[in-house]
Amino acid sequence: MTYLHFKALHIIFVVSWFAGLFYMPRLFVYHTEAKDKPNPEREILFAQFTKMEKLLWNAIMTPASWLALLCGTVMIYLNPAWLDQGWMQLKLLFVVGLIAYHSFMRIILLEIRREKFRFSSFQLRLFNEIATIFLFSIVFLVVLKNTVDWIWGVLGLIAFAILIMTAVRIVRRIREKKSA
Repeated sequence: MTYLHFKALHIIFVVSWFAGLFYMPRLFVYHTEAKDKPNPEREILFAQFTKMEKLLWNAIMTPASWLALLCGTVMIYLNPAWLDQGWMQLKLLFVVGLIAYHSFMRIILLEIRREKFRFSSFQLRLFNEIATIFLFSIVFLVVLKNTVDWIWGVLGLIAFAILIMTAVRIVRRIREKKSA
């Protein structure tokens, strides 16, 4: 296989991994919200969300993460000069952060399975945005190959996220006032 084969596979596995990183926190949100439902609805939802989370974790997220890391490692092995470039060093730092995010998601998953709900659904919605920040940071860094330009893209994304979350809170308050 050539370098380009590994690059194509790396992209495919990264996309698959991110699909799981985006979807799993959404499942956590729904699972957390289901705890307030009456039985038997609560039990049915818990069983379904547990099944979905397990399948997503074991069949998509974890294999895709390992395969993305393997292909990325092979690409660096085939082109070791990249390790001397600042953008690659920063990208690898983001990859370490992404692995930590993935690992923390596992902790949340195990807690939810034990019906320990440490985070509210709103906090989990915010947690879900971390993957977006990683995605933007890594893509801008890889495409622009510049250790400074990615900052502006990420700052813009964070400002946009703050604006959206503020709007969501305002709408929620308006709805609460109307229903009260």
